[in-house]
Amino acid sequence: MDKRTESKSVIDGNATETLTRDETLAPEGYTPTLDAHPRRIADFATLGEALDYAAKGKRGYNFHDARGTLQRAYPFSELRDDAIANAYRFAGLGLNKGDRVAMVAETGAEFAAAFFGAVYAALWPVPLPLPTSFGGREAYVDQLVVMLKSCDPQLFVYPPELAEYCEEAAAKLDIPARNWDTLPDLAATPVDLPTAGTDEIGYLQYSSGSTRFPHGVAVTHRALLDNLHAHGVGLQVQDSDRCVSWLPWYHDMGLVGCMLSPMALQLSADYLKTEDFARRPLAWLDMISRNPGTSVSYSPTFGYDICSRRMSSVTKASERFDLSRWRVAGNGADMIRPDVMQAFVDSFADAGFAAGAFCPSYGLAEATLAVSLMPPGEGIRLELVEESELSGAGTPEQERPRRYRAIVNCGKPVKGMEIEIRGNDGELLADRSIGKVWVRGSSVMVGYYRDPEATDACMVGGWLDTGDMGYMSKGYIFIVGRAKDMIIINGKNHWPQDIEWAVEQLPGFKQGDIAAFAITGPSGEETPAVLVHCRVSDAEERTKLRDDIKERVRAITGLSPIVELVPPRTLPRTSSGKLARSKARNLYLSGEIVPFEIAA
Repeated sequence: MDKRTESKSVIDGNATETLTRDETLAPEGYTPTLDAHPRRIADFATLGEALDYAAKGKRGYNFHDARGTLQRAYPFSELRDDAIANAYRFAGLGLNKGDRVAMVAETGAEFAAAFFGAVYAALWPVPLPLPTSFGGREAYVDQLVVMLKSCDPQLFVYPPELAEYCEEAAAKLDIPARNWDTLPDLAATPVDLPTAGTDEIGYLQYSSGSTRFPHGVAVTHRALLDNLHAHGVGLQVQDSDRCVSWLPWYHDMGLVGCMLSPMALQLSADYLKTEDFARRPLAWLDMISRNPGTSVSYSPTFGYDICSRRMSSVTKASERFDLSRWRVAGNGADMIRPDVMQAFVDSFADAGFAAGAFCPSYGLAEATLAVSLMPPGEGIRLELVEESELSGAGTPEQERPRRYRAIVNCGKPVKGMEIEIRGNDGELLADRSIGKVWVRGSSVMVGYYRDPEATDACMVGGWLDTGDMGYMSKGYIFIVGRAKDMIIINGKNHWPQDIEWAVEQLPGFKQGDIAAFAITGPSGEETPAVLVHCRVSDAEERTKLRDDIKERVRAITGLSPIVELVPPRTLPRTSSGKLARSKARNLYLSGEIVPFEIAA
């Protein structure tokens, strides 16, 4: 066996009685880091079997308030008891094997117990998002309605504080709904529960993209456990490891990487709610600092950026933080920006943070989660690539000076995953040739739920067309671009159709009047741009229209876009009459589409 993939045991398997509180490597009241219960690296047939095993140990989840103070320790044994009780309750409600149970994915014990309760009843849990800070009630209810209609659940459960929103959405579709605080009021009468096979669907995962055209990724138990096993092997999990996370549980990196993975790998985990991280991002680093063991914690690039910026108000990082035991500082979910990562190192090096802890990765919900990981300790590695190569145009000899972009190495394929780079005609490309990223492995999805057309569009012979652009170099994958039309801002995917649809709801617009895409702003960050056909001639009305469009997009998606009003019939179309977004973007950037001038 490759030594790098072995789990290093730091305690003796018979040492249960000799462990003191200090030796558990956890503050008082927390579930322990160390445990004599032998570790298994997610080598289970089903998710329920994984929790059955984890429940025999002492580890578990730990939930914190906005300041990072422990509010509840939730051992896996207690989670299992609560989950089985919920499974009995779901059965008592008449739910049958394969029925969907939609649930708002609030970080907490209640969601975890509902999720695993559905698993134990051989139902399909469907995590749904929380409301953003933008858009208000109407936008969130509309989002819930679209996703509920897509997954067609037989029950919808939600936190009581969102009852007004969720009950309205459920009523529009006549779906039975209840807040999860009422679940204990139902009788948990033991019954013979159905079982799910390893190749049967375990849950539905909505990618963080479309709200109008949602794609529910159907994940089998086998796909999940194979990916979690690969995750544990790739991260070289140690007994001293503890997961620390603020990522939302409705996103694949939060759900799979930071909720299901710690359980299947028998790691204790410490959680800060996403909304609390947004208010107090440095509480995340406080939690890592308090961990006397080694920390495994992931974040998109923007999380590291926020923390670096907040340090401007802190005199010296070492006076507050101790990040010397942060073993794996994962990067994923969006394009990794080297300047942000360097700024984080500069801000926290004196607190013990080591640049080698960075662990760039690549993944997507359609592959369950992980496709590639950088081997721990290798940190961030860069290659400079000419910008013209990234677009596939090649560099004319006369072009001077040449401009380069730093591309981050996203690691090696995880165990059981293959990556190929293919050209436009499907041909396999050589090392360092940029093309489409295709992946194959046992954790690739079986398809999108009730959407065979979308499945067939990206699945060919067991291979998944990710839509992303990249290249291989000596066994490592470098991601250079994104799916053709996807807009990714702060780690969240946004379909341009959603932005266009939001504008179309305003009076006077029709389909084809709007083109949305991402551009790189002056600061190097990705920004959504929206080009809109304008039929208004009055200058004041144009200004008001632009502001209304900005507010509408912000309400629906949470994004604050650049809005450009352009003359009618300006936006290009394909030969079949469809909007050509990529061409519209190129024409705009080249100056061939000239927007109307509007006063600031």
